[in-house]
Amino acid sequence: MLKTLIKQKKSKKNSPGPEDPNCVLVRHVNKFFGKKHVLKDIDLEIPYGQIYGLLGPSGCGKTTVVKIIAGILEATSGEAYVLGEKMPQLCLMNKVGYMAQSDALYGTLTAEENLLFFGAIYGMSKGEIKKRTVEVMELVNLTEHLHKPVQAFSGGMKRRLSLAIAILHNPPVLVLDEPTVGIDPLLRKDIWAELNTLAGQGATILVTTHVMDEADKCHNLAMMRDGRLIAKGTSRELQERIGVNSIEEAFIYYGGQHDES
Repeated sequence: MLKTLIKQKKSKKNSPGPEDPNCVLVRHVNKFFGKKHVLKDIDLEIPYGQIYGLLGPSGCGKTTVVKIIAGILEATSGEAYVLGEKMPQLCLMNKVGYMAQSDALYGTLTAEENLLFFGAIYGMSKGEIKKRTVEVMELVNLTEHLHKPVQAFSGGMKRRLSLAIAILHNPPVLVLDEPTVGIDPLLRKDIWAELNTLAGQGATILVTTHVMDEADKCHNLAMMRDGRLIAKGTSRELQERIGVNSIEEAFIYYGGQHDES
């Protein structure tokens, strides 16, 4: 009983207050899968209205971090807060747009039916869904495929539809796991323009990527390696700190420092 009370007091003490400038707050998060330690003491602060990039190679733990932030996984230890609420939190489901690395779509349904289904889950009216469907399908360049079954879509088309679903309900928080993988460069440019527009309107966006030029588009970055955060800052700060001229050189340097430690 005493341990429970102490844990509750600590949780309350460390939780973000109403004046906290951060939309997302991650404190000392560790995650084990069996005996495998996949996240090691992760700390993150993501201010409101920012595009925050989580940069690192495949298998470094990026997806596990974003799943904990989105409330899909629970940390083994440590805490994650979104909009001041400790995750996972069912009441935040319609305030977070999540795009997984693997597509969670219904293949036998059309694109329109998928949007209608997820819109209903988000609590949107049919009128709202219809209006937003036009907007998001135009953004991802899938308007002419609206009435086609998703099982007929290419991999890139499925990624684009997944993004459309994630932003369908205009959530204040977007968690996007490798959102532009398999998408052509011109459309990637349009998608990033839209992400900047959303951030300008106050949305907070967390993006995972292993693409260096996308990392440069983020307001702030955290670099990951082997389940740890190895560096944080703006792209320019991370480069200037060590006197290099590209984010790729910076990542190689910080990764090397991590390997030596």
